[in-house]
Amino acid sequence: MAGKLTELQVKNAKPRAAKYTRAAGHGLTLIVMPDGSKYWRLRYRFGGKARMIAVGKPYPHTTLKQAQATAAEYRAAIEAGVDPADRRRTEKLIERERIARTFGEAAEAWHRFRSLAWDDKTAEQARNYLKKDMLPKLRSRPLDAIAPAELGALVAGIEKRGAFDVAKKTRQWIKSIFSFARANGWTAGDPARDLAAIARPGPEKQHFAHLQVEELPGFLRALDTYDGSELVKACARLALWTANRPGVTRTLRWDELDLDSGLWTIRKGREGMKRGYFHLTPLPKQAIAMLRDLRRVTGNFDYVFIGRNDPSKPLSDGAIGGMFKRIGYHRKQTAHGFRHLVSTALNDRGYEQNWIERQLAHGDPDKIRGTYNKAQYLEPRRSMMQEWADLLDAMRSGKGKVLPIRRAVA
Repeated sequence: MAGKLTELQVKNAKPRAAKYTRAAGHGLTLIVMPDGSKYWRLRYRFGGKARMIAVGKPYPHTTLKQAQATAAEYRAAIEAGVDPADRRRTEKLIERERIARTFGEAAEAWHRFRSLAWDDKTAEQARNYLKKDMLPKLRSRPLDAIAPAELGALVAGIEKRGAFDVAKKTRQWIKSIFSFARANGWTAGDPARDLAAIARPGPEKQHFAHLQVEELPGFLRALDTYDGSELVKACARLALWTANRPGVTRTLRWDELDLDSGLWTIRKGREGMKRGYFHLTPLPKQAIAMLRDLRRVTGNFDYVFIGRNDPSKPLSDGAIGGMFKRIGYHRKQTAHGFRHLVSTALNDRGYEQNWIERQLAHGDPDKIRGTYNKAQYLEPRRSMMQEWADLLDAMRSGKGKVLPIRRAVA
């Protein structure tokens, strides 16, 4: 029966050790994977055989209401004697045959294909780069007519205006577009192959400002004296306790937290998470206690650190920077700089590098070999970050200037 699931139930469906399904009515099914991703499928019979077809993009890109509407369209096609899976295959073949061998049409097809896996922010960024720098000069150019020198001149023009990061991304995406075109049989050439060899070196990158470890006691005591928003102060402390990215920390949602287990689960594709990786963050007891206190204040809202003027939105991007300025650490410490600070401190103290890299969410956890718990190094990271939080407490009290070097354990 339709309506067995609600939007809230879909949103709150938690991952388990094995994938499981929830019926949404009339054959529509929600599949919840162990990594937290959620997919829509429609089960049906056609020609006496059981069939199944994907319905839209994974949740939340396709909501329950949207999935139900699409499933209704598929059921109408089935009743009219058309198998939606066969129709989809036919449409893909027609689309493939329709694409002419120009860079513009190959780039559009590439963007549509890659957008299936990208988050909205990455898809929009790629679209802007295409519109601004690639398509104006290459849109109508036949793929087989594009020479390496033509692409080199395009990228050199971007470098000339000082946009070295844009130039790097443009090289990567042009190369990806030609790889996609070759895989589809639209061209045999690879004019983008050697673009990296003529890349001009950009200016040395400026790292995010951060203190040295020995400067932390003074900073922590200054943080205690801040008489502004307690939410801003709490957000900074959580960033320092966990070393998570500042954009992810300030947009923390209550449904990501399991305070009884001391875990913060960042789902795959989460906004603000670099490359959308799934990530588990163990919470030290200090963070758990603070978050339990905050639940009494913001627990009725989606976000833990709510906005000052609109509690339906998260804390503003500049709130922590404003606090650092008020306590005398403007341009000396940034929210992102906490990650550099924590990484340096933990490496200097001899913790296993794999634990530190996983704590910082460096690298795709799906590609790490070994069992799930081993891949996440969850328990050793839990001990490491608890010891780090205890050290910070000791620094605040003036008793934590030295921490013995640990023997790294593989």
